[in-house]
Amino acid sequence: MDFSLNDDQRAFVESARAFAEGAMAPHAARWDEESIFPKEVLQQAGELGFMGMYTPESAGGLGMGRLDASLIVEELAKGCTATAAFLTIHNMATSMIGKYCSAGIIEQWCPDLVAGNKLASYCLTEPGAGSDAASLRTTAVRDGDDYIVNGSKVFISGAGATDVLVVMLRTGGPGPKGISALLIPADAEGISYGKKEEKMGWNAQPTRMISFDNVRVPVAQRLGEEGQGFAIAMEGLDGGRINIATCSVGTAQQALEEATAYVQERRQFDTAIADFQATQFKLADMLTELVAARQMVRLAASKLDNRDPQASTYCAMAKRFATDVGFNVCNDALQLYGGYGYIKEYPMERHVRDTRVHQILEGTNEIMRVIISRKLLMEGALEVIK
Repeated sequence: MDFSLNDDQRAFVESARAFAEGAMAPHAARWDEESIFPKEVLQQAGELGFMGMYTPESAGGLGMGRLDASLIVEELAKGCTATAAFLTIHNMATSMIGKYCSAGIIEQWCPDLVAGNKLASYCLTEPGAGSDAASLRTTAVRDGDDYIVNGSKVFISGAGATDVLVVMLRTGGPGPKGISALLIPADAEGISYGKKEEKMGWNAQPTRMISFDNVRVPVAQRLGEEGQGFAIAMEGLDGGRINIATCSVGTAQQALEEATAYVQERRQFDTAIADFQATQFKLADMLTELVAARQMVRLAASKLDNRDPQASTYCAMAKRFATDVGFNVCNDALQLYGGYGYIKEYPMERHVRDTRVHQILEGTNEIMRVIISRKLLMEGALEVIK
């Protein structure tokens, strides 16, 4: 078992770090303050391949594994959490199109999506259905060679500013076997968008409700077979949990680096506060937990790449652990800044706001605990950890 990065992985990290430091970090505070969605920067990310990381090579993507992609996302999150998070959502939707759509649809959409010239939103959550994807109520009723789509989606990242939607909806009876997935152009007739949500964090990407009123969608734009949508959604959730956990790790790493520099400069009682034992103990705990979270995420990503039968459980554990640790590290870093951490001149309050939502997305951490405990109770601890 080798935890070292290979030469290719180190190159990925260096490329992503340079991009984050040059194109993202200098602007992140302004993007947050002014709620700017930096589409031009996402296009630049596309030039480096970061908008199609695990989209199949046959569809123009890099065909990366989830572990390699997580190395890139961690570095990007250090530059701007909200932008990196949207980039992962776009990657998820684009990879679904590249993997499950027909050759004609792939040829129509994927070149621009992997280049960052066009952007994708993923539409799963509804007013009454979040992580419980099997309870979706948005419908797609077959009408000849089309589906007629009605319903609504909420909390959709990028909504109103993206070009295409990957939508999970009900084409059959109740339960998971009745779920299908459709690609729908974002400007299709019958689609309307709600107001842009005023959020605590993630202000560098818009979030809106989407309503579908008799939207006609060709059957040819379906992803996979009818009834396959639930399986596609579950596959997406596993990867999405790795993504959001990785964003937490990257942001926490940035917060820790900034706090470590600050406590060596800040003096109280004629002494750098880094010399106080309480500060040293706090930094030691922050670093230890952060390293543990990173290793947990990479282990889960590796299991996902290797199609381990316990991969979904590990993705849930990694998401639960890393998002809690990420928020706590950012919150502790703010505390080390004292009153300065609470003002917007410094980035700590933004790190705290942006990582807080990670404990809610891709299934709340309470839901993660339910998933993990059910697996444990059904199969036993030794089966889960072997």
